[in-house]
Amino acid sequence: MNKIRKEIKKIKKAVIPMAGLGTRFLPLSKVLPKELWPLVDKPIIQYIIEELKASGIKDIVFIRQPKSSESAYDYLGKYFKKIVELERTLKARGKEKILEEMKNLEEIFRKSSFSYAIQKSPLGDGHAILQAEKIMKDEPFAVSMADDVVESETPCILQMAKVYEKIQRPILALHKLPKEKLSFYGIVDAEPIIIPGLEASKIYKIKKIIEKPSAEEAPSDLAIVGKYILTPDIFSQLKKSQKNKSGEIILSEALQKMIEDGKEIYGCEFEGKWLECGNKSAYLESNFYLSLKHPEFGPKLKKFIENL
Repeated sequence: MNKIRKEIKKIKKAVIPMAGLGTRFLPLSKVLPKELWPLVDKPIIQYIIEELKASGIKDIVFIRQPKSSESAYDYLGKYFKKIVELERTLKARGKEKILEEMKNLEEIFRKSSFSYAIQKSPLGDGHAILQAEKIMKDEPFAVSMADDVVESETPCILQMAKVYEKIQRPILALHKLPKEKLSFYGIVDAEPIIIPGLEASKIYKIKKIIEKPSAEEAPSDLAIVGKYILTPDIFSQLKKSQKNKSGEIILSEALQKMIEDGKEIYGCEFEGKWLECGNKSAYLESNFYLSLKHPEFGPKLKKFIENL
């Protein structure tokens, strides 16, 4: 009797929530959405899109604000848009390097499928992801928050997707933090596991998610980074989720409820440098780190620091 082989689903789509208010960056975020702020010489959102593309994901769904207000999605369209007259001017003036950068941007846009879903009110990251249900249907998908950049040899999402292909369960990106930072993040209680074929990867089965525990209450030093591989059953859980004290539906709380209901959720401690951009100090630190590593700006910046 032939065994029925279960179909191995791969990650082909991703969601990027971009409908937040950017309160930590007010009043500047009123003028330009934080997703478009520069991280050295590229906007933050470009790093996110490039990581997804390098992970083999071409279908990207942005969660945007209502059309009545100019959102990050609108600015993104302008950023990638081909402007023929500008390219002619650059060519006439011999600005070949800049022209090449412009064409590389157009290539990203041309080879990707961008669509959007509207989040009418900023009611949390879980509520934002819920808006993508009709587009995702019954497919697993990646989620990449627009203020978490990871510098790595193998894209973070690709590292997670490889784990997903083996176990076909939700995967959370994990990163170890020093004790004094644990109270600012979602922390997991987890046990390390070994998956055949992925022995070199640091994979965990998550037993519990605790949101912003004190250093004494934290069950580990593993924090959740804003990158996920989710399965379609997350949508039914988000619909049942209760709003928190701030009136928001939170993804980590929905995932915790799934664990309590017996669902298996795993974590992948990725290889790479986590560059946060979710608050002013982290954003500045990430800029400083990448600036020092930049082939053009790094030597100049180091010399500037030496002369302070």
